[in-house]
Amino acid sequence: MAHRKLGQFSLAEALVRQRPGVNAQLDRIGGVVKWHRFERLLSRVYASPDGRPSYPPLVMLKCLLLQQWYGLSDLELEEALADRLSFRRFVGLALDEHVPDHTTICRFRQQLVGHGLTAKLFEELHRQLEARGLIVKKGTLIDATLVEADAG
Repeated sequence: MAHRKLGQFSLAEALVRQRPGVNAQLDRIGGVVKWHRFERLLSRVYASPDGRPSYPPLVMLKCLLLQQWYGLSDLELEEALADRLSFRRFVGLALDEHVPDHTTICRFRQQLVGHGLTAKLFEELHRQLEARGLIVKKGTLIDATLVEADAG
């Protein structure tokens, strides 16, 4: 497979992570999800031997998750990945790495649909998050243990 080799995060990125106000919810989700289970599901998604190396499928899946959670178009996701440190950190892209463009994002989504993986991937994510008491809603991330419902 011809996937891009993603580099290590730099000292600058480690220092930026320490500042207050970063998206702690994305870091939390990134830490609790067992991503190796997604890599197994994504093993059928392959990279073309021609052209530039592709992004690893797990990076692209995380991009699609951000897109879903924040209600972004492909172009808006490309712009957000280029601009938001928390998004870069969540998907695993260092500051000096290029972000996937909107056509790459679209093609990856089409590959998932073509392989019948979309529902399986989202079901696995929701299963894992629910097991940890987390709920993901569009545009926001909520810890279910902190949400009180008005039953009356």
